[in-house]
Amino acid sequence: MRTTFFSVLTAAAEANPDLVLITGDLGFGVVEPFVAAVPGQFINAGVAEQNMTGMAAGIALAGGKVFTYSIANFPTLRCLEQIRNDVAYHQADVTVVAVGGGLAYGALGMSHHATEDLAIMRSIPGMAVAAPGDPVETEAVMADLLRHGGPAYLRLGKAGEATIHDEMPEMSRGQLVHMRAGTDVCILSTGGILPVARDAADLLADSGVSASLVSVPWLSPLDEEGLRRLALQHELLVTVEEHSVNGGLGGAVAEVASGIGGAPLLRLGLPHRFSSVVGDQEFLRAAHGLTPAGVAERVLQRLRDLAALS
Repeated sequence: MRTTFFSVLTAAAEANPDLVLITGDLGFGVVEPFVAAVPGQFINAGVAEQNMTGMAAGIALAGGKVFTYSIANFPTLRCLEQIRNDVAYHQADVTVVAVGGGLAYGALGMSHHATEDLAIMRSIPGMAVAAPGDPVETEAVMADLLRHGGPAYLRLGKAGEATIHDEMPEMSRGQLVHMRAGTDVCILSTGGILPVARDAADLLADSGVSASLVSVPWLSPLDEEGLRRLALQHELLVTVEEHSVNGGLGGAVAEVASGIGGAPLLRLGLPHRFSSVVGDQEFLRAAHGLTPAGVAERVLQRLRDLAALS
């Protein structure tokens, strides 16, 4: 995802001299091609994310299109007041980009675990929030951000994520991406955990459960009418995310589904607590049951529980 982001951003900057990238003194291995292509459109703000965000808002309000970039929680939580007051309140064309969403920087500990960001950013009025599921979705989301602008938050993985889509999905801001149709269960996934959701749907099919698979690259705005239809068409809705079960995709879907009376909701994600466990991303996903087998087993158990109640 990170590679796709910089490829699209560099091409856009070459075509638009008002596009500016600001970083917080990191990412130089991937930033260097951008700097080489458009050196006058890059700023290193130093380890001063509040200044980075305030500077971005000022440039945007003077007519620029600005992307801020850093890892995990640094471009979001460290400068949340500036995002809220300077960027969102003034509707500035700033896109905040966080690389390493979820547990991608898991070995560095909880300071680098981006596990509350989606909940926090989608609660800010006027902020578009995107978490694409693979490099193809990243390209589609970037096309929208370049066309329609911010305020926005873009949550990326790191690099080397699997490409799930064979071709660019037709996607407008807020739209759900329907990948597979089923009748029993609908699995909704956001962000880089999409391959896990896909493989879990395959395991459910092997167990005789027909599962729809829907990617949710946009959490705000969210296709509420599309979610209502899915809730009425399936026996169970399941959200899968590398984020706290509170306030992210599961929370967003729960807000919509609460007044429908359709399918019950199973939220699968990270527990609402800080993790003292460290390890790479795959290790930490497995520790929290966010593997294809773990997801499939919890879905099957919920279906068994529902059947016992009927």
